[in-house]
Amino acid sequence: MSAAFAFDVLLAAGLVWVAWRALSAASLFVSVVLFIAFGLMMALAWARLDAVDIALAEAAIGAGLTGVLLLDAVAALARPGDDDGRERDR
Repeated sequence: MSAAFAFDVLLAAGLVWVAWRALSAASLFVSVVLFIAFGLMMALAWARLDAVDIALAEAAIGAGLTGVLLLDAVAALARPGDDDGRERDR
């Protein structure tokens, strides 16, 4: 067994484990952090498959942009007050 094959098997097993942990985590914050880690690991998997363009898109969109939006959503859920943070006329 070559080192590259062992790394690929470890990466595939890690992807399955991180996905399972993200889905079964009790905390939303932990789920989002694991989702970001999953996106970065997927980018690495795409790079290993010589699909560098997809790897860059996965890292930028999957882990970066979506991760930031989900972290902001979790922070908004934790904030007390209005839904959108604006004062409403009553």
